[in-house]
Amino acid sequence: MKNKADREIDDELRAEYDLSQLKGGVRGKYVQRYNAGTNLVLLAPDVAEAFPSDEAVNEALRLLMRIAKTQLNQGVHV
Repeated sequence: MKNKADREIDDELRAEYDLSQLKGGVRGKYVQRYNAGTNLVLLAPDVAEAFPSDEAVNEALRLLMRIAKTQLNQGVHV
């Protein structure tokens, strides 16, 4: 059982927050967005410098995929 000092430490809310004003929240409002996930990828600084936008990265990767597919279709193993 926690004593009073432990309970105060666990309470991270500031005293000036008035919880009675926090009405009308919707539980699960963003659950669909959360479940959709994300494909966030962090690029190394040198790679990010070479590709100024997400579209530039996507275009380069699509080209690489086409080259790899062509090589596989020709029997060349990369």
